[in-house]
Amino acid sequence: MIVLMNRQQSGLLFILAMLLMMSACSQSADITPEGNAGISSFLESDDNKGYTRAEKIREFRFPEDHGAHPDYRTEWWYFTGNLATEEGRHFGYQLVLFRFALKPGRTTRTSNWATNQVYMAHLALTDVAAQEFKFYERFARNAVGLAGARAEPFHVWLDNWQVKSVNDDSGTWVLQASEENLEIALTLSPSKPIVLQGDRGLSRKGPSAGNASYYYSITRIDTKGTITLGEQRHQVTGLSWLDREWSTSALNEDQEGWDWFSLQLTNGYDLMYYQLRRKDGSIEPFSSGTLIGPQGGTTTLRAEDIILETRDVWESPQGGRYPVAWRMKILPAGLDLEITPYLHAQELDTTVRYWEGAVSIQGRQGDEKIAGNGYLEMTGYAQ
Repeated sequence: MIVLMNRQQSGLLFILAMLLMMSACSQSADITPEGNAGISSFLESDDNKGYTRAEKIREFRFPEDHGAHPDYRTEWWYFTGNLATEEGRHFGYQLVLFRFALKPGRTTRTSNWATNQVYMAHLALTDVAAQEFKFYERFARNAVGLAGARAEPFHVWLDNWQVKSVNDDSGTWVLQASEENLEIALTLSPSKPIVLQGDRGLSRKGPSAGNASYYYSITRIDTKGTITLGEQRHQVTGLSWLDREWSTSALNEDQEGWDWFSLQLTNGYDLMYYQLRRKDGSIEPFSSGTLIGPQGGTTTLRAEDIILETRDVWESPQGGRYPVAWRMKILPAGLDLEITPYLHAQELDTTVRYWEGAVSIQGRQGDEKIAGNGYLEMTGYAQ
Protein backbone atom coordinates (compact mmCIF):
# COMPACT_ATOMS: atom_id res chain seq x y z
CA MET A 1 0.00 0.00 0.00
CA ILE A 2 1.49 3.30 -1.06
CA VAL A 3 -0.06 6.77 -1.05
CA LEU A 4 2.45 9.26 -2.39
CA MET A 5 3.03 12.23 -0.11
CA ASN A 6 3.01 15.80 -1.38
CA ARG A 7 6.79 16.26 -1.56
CA GLN A 8 7.35 12.74 -2.91
CA GLN A 9 4.60 13.14 -5.48
CA SER A 10 6.05 16.41 -6.74
CA GLY A 11 9.52 14.91 -7.20
CA LEU A 12 8.22 11.76 -8.82
CA LEU A 13 5.98 13.59 -11.29
CA PHE A 14 8.83 15.90 -12.23
CA ILE A 15 11.04 12.91 -13.02
CA LEU A 16 8.28 11.30 -15.07
CA ALA A 17 7.84 14.53 -17.00
CA MET A 18 11.56 14.72 -17.78
CA LEU A 19 11.47 11.07 -18.89
CA LEU A 20 8.71 11.81 -21.37
CA MET A 21 10.31 15.04 -22.58
CA MET A 22 13.57 13.20 -23.34
CA SER A 23 11.58 10.55 -25.17
CA ALA A 24 9.87 13.26 -27.19
CA CYS A 25 13.18 14.83 -28.17
CA SER A 26 14.53 11.51 -29.40
CA GLN A 27 11.43 10.73 -31.49
CA SER A 28 9.16 13.50 -32.76
CA ALA A 29 6.71 16.10 -31.57
CA ASP A 30 3.87 13.61 -31.97
CA ILE A 31 5.31 11.47 -29.15
CA THR A 32 4.79 14.04 -26.42
CA PRO A 33 1.87 13.32 -24.07
CA GLU A 34 -0.63 15.89 -25.32
CA GLY A 35 2.19 18.27 -26.27
CA ASN A 36 4.12 20.81 -24.19
CA ALA A 37 0.96 22.19 -22.60
CA GLY A 38 0.39 18.75 -21.11
CA ILE A 39 3.89 18.73 -19.61
CA SER A 40 3.46 22.20 -18.14
CA SER A 41 0.13 21.49 -16.53
CA PHE A 42 1.33 18.11 -15.33
CA LEU A 43 4.23 19.65 -13.41
CA GLU A 44 1.65 21.40 -11.21
CA SER A 45 1.52 18.22 -9.15
CA ASP A 46 -0.66 19.63 -6.37
CA ASP A 47 -3.38 20.67 -8.85
CA ASN A 48 -5.89 17.83 -8.99
CA LYS A 49 -8.44 19.77 -11.04
CA GLY A 50 -10.05 17.66 -13.73
CA TYR A 51 -9.26 14.28 -12.19
CA THR A 52 -11.92 12.04 -10.70
CA ARG A 53 -11.67 11.75 -6.91
CA ALA A 54 -12.56 9.06 -4.42
CA GLU A 55 -15.33 10.91 -2.60
CA LYS A 56 -18.17 8.45 -2.02
CA ILE A 57 -18.94 4.78 -1.71
CA ARG A 58 -19.17 3.05 -5.08
CA GLU A 59 -20.16 -0.38 -6.33
CA PHE A 60 -17.15 -2.54 -7.14
CA ARG A 61 -17.40 -4.72 -10.22
CA PHE A 62 -15.16 -7.66 -11.01
CA PRO A 63 -13.31 -8.45 -13.12
CA GLU A 64 -13.66 -4.85 -14.42
CA ASP A 65 -12.00 -3.29 -11.37
CA HIS A 66 -8.89 -5.43 -11.80
CA GLY A 67 -8.16 -3.19 -14.80
CA ALA A 68 -7.06 0.43 -15.01
CA HIS A 69 -9.01 3.52 -13.85
CA PRO A 70 -7.33 6.22 -15.98
CA ASP A 71 -9.57 9.09 -14.81
CA TYR A 72 -7.85 8.95 -11.40
CA ARG A 73 -4.37 10.35 -10.96
CA THR A 74 -2.62 7.33 -9.41
CA GLU A 75 -3.19 3.59 -9.23
CA TRP A 76 -1.24 0.46 -8.32
CA TRP A 77 -1.26 -3.33 -8.41
CA TYR A 78 0.76 -4.40 -5.36
CA PHE A 79 1.94 -8.01 -5.04
CA THR A 80 4.03 -9.23 -2.09
CA GLY A 81 4.71 -12.70 -0.76
CA ASN A 82 6.73 -15.03 1.44
CA LEU A 83 7.95 -18.23 -0.20
CA ALA A 84 10.23 -21.12 0.75
CA THR A 85 11.88 -24.20 -0.72
CA GLU A 86 11.31 -27.74 0.63
CA GLU A 87 14.60 -27.34 2.52
CA GLY A 88 13.32 -24.15 4.18
CA ARG A 89 15.26 -21.50 2.26
CA HIS A 90 13.12 -18.38 2.64
CA PHE A 91 12.44 -15.65 0.09
CA GLY A 92 10.32 -12.53 0.16
CA TYR A 93 9.26 -10.87 -3.08
CA GLN A 94 7.59 -7.65 -4.20
CA LEU A 95 6.27 -6.73 -7.64
CA VAL A 96 4.31 -3.50 -7.83
CA LEU A 97 3.11 -1.69 -10.94
CA PHE A 98 2.05 1.95 -10.69
CA ARG A 99 0.00 3.96 -13.18
CA PHE A 100 0.19 7.77 -13.22
CA ALA A 101 -2.03 10.10 -15.22
CA LEU A 102 -0.06 13.05 -16.54
CA LYS A 103 -3.11 15.08 -17.50
CA PRO A 104 -6.86 14.67 -16.81
CA GLY A 105 -9.11 13.38 -19.56
CA ARG A 106 -8.46 11.02 -22.44
CA THR A 107 -5.93 11.60 -25.21
CA THR A 108 -7.33 12.78 -28.53
CA ARG A 109 -4.15 12.40 -30.61
CA THR A 110 -4.13 9.68 -33.27
CA SER A 111 -0.44 8.78 -33.02
CA ASN A 112 0.33 5.34 -31.58
CA TRP A 113 2.74 7.11 -29.23
CA ALA A 114 0.16 9.56 -27.91
CA THR A 115 -0.65 8.95 -24.25
CA ASN A 116 -1.32 10.78 -21.00
CA GLN A 117 -0.47 7.73 -18.87
CA VAL A 118 2.92 6.50 -17.64
CA TYR A 119 3.77 3.35 -15.67
CA MET A 120 6.44 2.71 -13.04
CA ALA A 121 7.28 -0.69 -11.53
CA HIS A 122 9.35 -1.96 -8.61
CA LEU A 123 10.73 -5.49 -8.29
CA ALA A 124 12.43 -6.67 -5.09
CA LEU A 125 13.68 -9.95 -3.63
CA THR A 126 14.71 -10.77 -0.06
CA ASP A 127 17.09 -13.76 0.00
CA VAL A 128 17.34 -14.67 3.67
CA ALA A 129 20.00 -17.40 3.36
CA ALA A 130 22.31 -15.12 1.40
CA GLN A 131 21.41 -12.08 3.54
CA GLU A 132 20.80 -10.13 0.33
CA PHE A 133 18.13 -7.66 -0.78
CA LYS A 134 17.81 -6.85 -4.47
CA PHE A 135 15.57 -4.15 -5.95
CA TYR A 136 14.95 -2.71 -9.40
CA GLU A 137 12.87 0.06 -10.96
CA ARG A 138 11.44 0.58 -14.46
CA PHE A 139 9.43 3.24 -16.29
CA ALA A 140 7.43 3.02 -19.51
CA ARG A 141 4.73 4.93 -21.34
CA ASN A 142 1.30 3.44 -21.84
CA ALA A 143 1.85 3.34 -25.59
CA VAL A 144 2.74 0.86 -28.35
CA GLY A 145 2.39 -2.03 -25.90
CA LEU A 146 5.20 -0.95 -23.57
CA ALA A 147 3.01 -0.97 -20.44
CA GLY A 148 -0.65 -1.11 -19.51
CA ALA A 149 -3.46 -2.88 -17.75
CA ARG A 150 -6.68 -4.55 -18.83
CA ALA A 151 -9.38 -6.33 -16.89
CA GLU A 152 -10.52 -9.20 -19.08
CA PRO A 153 -8.49 -11.24 -19.60
CA PHE A 154 -6.60 -9.72 -16.67
CA HIS A 155 -3.15 -8.45 -17.60
CA VAL A 156 -1.00 -5.72 -16.07
CA TRP A 157 2.54 -5.27 -17.39
CA LEU A 158 5.58 -3.13 -17.89
CA ASP A 159 7.76 -4.73 -20.53
CA ASN A 160 8.35 -8.33 -19.32
CA TRP A 161 7.32 -7.63 -15.72
CA GLN A 162 3.71 -8.81 -15.67
CA VAL A 163 0.80 -10.52 -13.97
CA LYS A 164 -1.90 -12.10 -16.13
CA SER A 165 -4.71 -14.62 -15.96
CA VAL A 166 -4.31 -18.08 -17.45
CA ASN A 167 -6.60 -19.17 -20.26
CA ASP A 168 -9.11 -21.14 -18.22
CA ASP A 169 -11.86 -20.60 -15.64
CA SER A 170 -9.74 -21.38 -12.58
CA GLY A 171 -9.15 -17.76 -11.55
CA THR A 172 -5.40 -18.45 -11.54
CA TRP A 173 -2.83 -15.79 -12.41
CA VAL A 174 0.81 -16.05 -13.42
CA LEU A 175 3.44 -13.56 -12.24
CA GLN A 176 6.67 -13.18 -14.21
CA ALA A 177 9.59 -10.79 -13.87
CA SER A 178 13.31 -10.92 -14.62
CA GLU A 179 16.21 -8.52 -14.21
CA GLU A 180 19.97 -9.15 -14.36
CA ASN A 181 20.53 -12.58 -12.73
CA LEU A 182 17.07 -12.73 -11.09
CA GLU A 183 13.98 -14.38 -12.53
CA ILE A 184 10.64 -14.94 -10.77
CA ALA A 185 7.93 -17.18 -12.28
CA LEU A 186 4.94 -17.86 -10.02
CA THR A 187 1.40 -19.23 -10.20
CA LEU A 188 -1.09 -17.40 -7.96
CA SER A 189 -4.40 -18.97 -6.85
CA PRO A 190 -6.55 -16.85 -4.47
CA SER A 191 -7.84 -18.87 -1.52
CA LYS A 192 -9.91 -16.10 0.10
CA PRO A 193 -12.47 -13.70 -1.37
CA ILE A 194 -11.81 -10.06 -2.21
CA VAL A 195 -11.80 -7.74 0.83
CA LEU A 196 -13.11 -4.18 0.43
CA GLN A 197 -10.97 -2.06 2.75
CA GLY A 198 -12.24 0.92 4.72
CA ASP A 199 -15.93 1.72 4.38
CA ARG A 200 -17.06 -0.73 1.67
CA GLY A 201 -13.92 -0.01 -0.33
CA LEU A 202 -13.65 3.73 0.36
CA SER A 203 -10.47 4.14 2.42
CA ARG A 204 -10.30 7.62 3.96
CA LYS A 205 -6.84 9.02 4.76
CA GLY A 206 -7.99 12.28 6.33
CA PRO A 207 -10.96 14.58 6.94
CA SER A 208 -10.88 16.47 3.62
CA ALA A 209 -13.30 15.50 0.87
CA GLY A 210 -11.59 13.28 -1.68
CA ASN A 211 -8.62 12.58 0.59
CA ALA A 212 -9.26 8.88 0.13
CA SER A 213 -8.70 5.94 -2.17
CA TYR A 214 -10.73 3.05 -3.49
CA TYR A 215 -9.00 0.06 -1.97
CA TYR A 216 -9.44 -3.70 -2.08
CA SER A 217 -7.21 -6.65 -1.26
CA ILE A 218 -6.86 -10.37 -1.80
CA THR A 219 -5.14 -11.28 1.45
CA ARG A 220 -4.30 -14.97 0.95
CA ILE A 221 -3.12 -16.28 -2.40
CA ASP A 222 -1.63 -19.78 -2.66
CA THR A 223 1.62 -19.46 -4.58
CA LYS A 224 4.05 -21.86 -6.24
CA GLY A 225 6.75 -21.56 -8.85
CA THR A 226 10.43 -20.83 -9.25
CA ILE A 227 12.95 -18.18 -8.22
CA THR A 228 16.11 -18.27 -10.29
CA LEU A 229 19.32 -16.63 -9.12
CA GLY A 230 22.06 -16.97 -11.67
CA GLU A 231 22.40 -20.69 -12.44
CA GLN A 232 20.41 -21.77 -9.36
CA ARG A 233 16.69 -22.42 -9.75
CA HIS A 234 14.63 -22.83 -6.57
CA GLN A 235 11.20 -24.47 -6.45
CA VAL A 236 9.14 -22.48 -3.93
CA THR A 237 5.69 -22.44 -2.37
CA GLY A 238 3.99 -20.04 0.02
CA LEU A 239 1.50 -17.21 0.21
CA SER A 240 1.11 -13.93 -1.65
CA TRP A 241 -1.01 -10.81 -1.05
CA LEU A 242 -2.53 -8.32 -3.52
CA ASP A 243 -3.39 -4.70 -2.69
CA ARG A 244 -5.25 -2.54 -5.23
CA GLU A 245 -5.79 1.19 -4.86
CA TRP A 246 -6.65 4.15 -7.06
CA SER A 247 -7.12 7.78 -6.07
CA THR A 248 -6.39 11.41 -6.88
CA SER A 249 -5.28 12.75 -3.51
CA ALA A 250 -2.11 12.97 -1.45
CA LEU A 251 -1.69 12.94 2.30
CA ASN A 252 -2.67 16.01 4.31
CA GLU A 253 0.04 18.62 4.80
CA ASP A 254 0.36 17.70 8.48
CA GLN A 255 0.94 13.99 7.73
CA GLU A 256 4.55 12.80 7.49
CA GLY A 257 4.31 9.14 6.49
CA TRP A 258 2.90 5.75 7.37
CA ASP A 259 3.62 2.25 8.61
CA TRP A 260 1.67 -0.43 6.69
CA PHE A 261 1.37 -4.07 7.71
CA SER A 262 0.06 -7.05 5.74
CA LEU A 263 0.21 -10.14 7.97
CA GLN A 264 -0.77 -13.77 7.34
CA LEU A 265 -1.07 -15.93 10.46
CA THR A 266 -0.86 -19.72 10.82
CA ASN A 267 -4.33 -19.88 12.42
CA GLY A 268 -5.87 -18.64 9.17
CA TYR A 269 -6.28 -14.97 10.11
CA ASP A 270 -4.92 -12.13 7.95
CA LEU A 271 -4.44 -8.51 8.95
CA MET A 272 -4.03 -5.24 7.06
CA TYR A 273 -3.31 -2.13 9.08
CA TYR A 274 -1.82 1.26 8.19
CA GLN A 275 -0.74 3.79 10.78
CA LEU A 276 -0.58 7.36 9.47
CA ARG A 277 1.92 9.55 11.32
CA ARG A 278 1.64 13.31 11.75
CA LYS A 279 4.61 15.66 11.73
CA ASP A 280 4.08 16.47 15.40
CA GLY A 281 4.58 12.78 16.30
CA SER A 282 0.93 11.96 16.88
CA ILE A 283 -1.06 9.26 15.09
CA GLU A 284 -3.73 10.24 12.58
CA PRO A 285 -7.20 9.13 13.79
CA PHE A 286 -7.98 8.00 10.22
CA SER A 287 -5.44 5.16 10.58
CA SER A 288 -7.33 1.93 10.01
CA GLY A 289 -7.24 -1.72 9.00
CA THR A 290 -9.11 -4.97 8.61
CA LEU A 291 -8.87 -8.34 10.34
CA ILE A 292 -9.85 -11.15 7.98
CA GLY A 293 -11.00 -14.46 9.45
CA PRO A 294 -10.14 -17.96 8.16
CA GLN A 295 -13.41 -18.09 6.15
CA GLY A 296 -13.08 -14.53 4.86
CA GLY A 297 -15.23 -12.66 7.39
CA THR A 298 -13.95 -9.17 8.21
CA THR A 299 -13.65 -6.90 11.25
CA THR A 300 -12.85 -3.20 10.74
CA LEU A 301 -10.06 -1.87 12.96
CA ARG A 302 -9.61 1.74 14.08
CA ALA A 303 -6.56 3.46 15.51
CA GLU A 304 -7.84 2.94 19.05
CA ASP A 305 -8.00 -0.84 18.45
CA ILE A 306 -4.26 -1.16 17.83
CA ILE A 307 -1.26 -0.71 20.14
CA LEU A 308 2.11 -0.49 18.37
CA GLU A 309 5.50 -0.43 20.09
CA THR A 310 8.89 -0.17 18.36
CA ARG A 311 11.25 -3.07 19.18
CA ASP A 312 14.25 -2.35 16.97
CA VAL A 313 15.53 0.37 14.62
CA TRP A 314 17.68 0.14 11.49
CA GLU A 315 19.71 3.10 10.27
CA SER A 316 19.99 3.45 6.51
CA PRO A 317 23.43 4.19 5.05
CA GLN A 318 21.59 6.76 2.89
CA GLY A 319 20.19 8.47 5.97
CA GLY A 320 17.04 7.83 7.96
CA ARG A 321 16.09 5.52 10.84
CA TYR A 322 13.39 2.90 10.32
CA PRO A 323 11.55 1.08 13.16
CA VAL A 324 11.91 -2.37 11.57
CA ALA A 325 10.65 -4.51 14.47
CA TRP A 326 7.35 -4.04 16.30
CA ARG A 327 5.06 -5.39 18.95
CA MET A 328 1.44 -5.15 17.81
CA LYS A 329 -1.63 -5.73 19.96
CA ILE A 330 -5.01 -6.05 18.21
CA LEU A 331 -7.33 -5.48 21.14
CA PRO A 332 -10.70 -6.64 19.68
CA ALA A 333 -9.17 -10.00 18.66
CA GLY A 334 -6.91 -10.60 21.68
CA LEU A 335 -3.87 -10.81 19.39
CA ASP A 336 -0.38 -10.03 20.68
CA LEU A 337 2.25 -10.21 17.92
CA GLU A 338 6.02 -9.74 17.67
CA ILE A 339 6.94 -8.63 14.14
CA THR A 340 10.59 -9.09 13.11
CA PRO A 341 12.26 -8.37 9.75
CA TYR A 342 13.93 -11.23 7.91
CA LEU A 343 16.60 -8.68 7.00
CA HIS A 344 17.08 -5.25 8.51
CA ALA A 345 18.31 -3.73 5.22
CA GLN A 346 15.22 -3.91 2.98
CA GLU A 347 15.17 -0.31 1.78
CA LEU A 348 14.35 0.52 -1.85
CA ASP A 349 16.49 3.47 -2.91
CA THR A 350 14.36 4.24 -5.98
CA THR A 351 12.66 7.40 -7.23
CA VAL A 352 10.73 7.31 -3.96
CA ARG A 353 12.93 5.99 -1.12
CA TYR A 354 11.10 3.73 1.33
CA TRP A 355 11.52 0.54 3.37
CA GLU A 356 9.48 -2.49 2.39
CA GLY A 357 10.34 -6.04 3.27
CA ALA A 358 9.47 -9.51 4.49
CA VAL A 359 8.78 -10.01 8.19
CA SER A 360 8.22 -13.01 10.45
CA ILE A 361 5.60 -13.16 13.20
CA GLN A 362 5.45 -14.88 16.58
CA GLY A 363 2.70 -14.31 19.11
CA ARG A 364 -0.48 -15.38 20.83
CA GLN A 365 -4.20 -15.16 20.47
CA GLY A 366 -5.37 -15.75 24.00
CA ASP A 367 -3.67 -18.98 25.09
CA GLU A 368 -2.96 -20.14 21.53
CA LYS A 369 0.56 -19.76 20.16
CA ILE A 370 0.62 -18.52 16.57
CA ALA A 371 3.20 -17.61 13.96
CA GLY A 372 3.19 -16.26 10.44
CA ASN A 373 4.79 -14.10 7.78
CA GLY A 374 4.00 -10.77 6.22
CA TYR A 375 5.21 -7.54 4.71
CA LEU A 376 5.94 -4.16 6.28
CA GLU A 377 6.16 -0.85 4.42
CA MET A 378 7.41 2.39 6.00
CA THR A 379 7.68 5.87 4.52
CA GLY A 380 8.52 9.33 5.79
CA TYR A 381 11.61 8.27 7.74
CA ALA A 382 14.08 9.35 5.04
CA GLN A 383 14.19 12.42 2.82
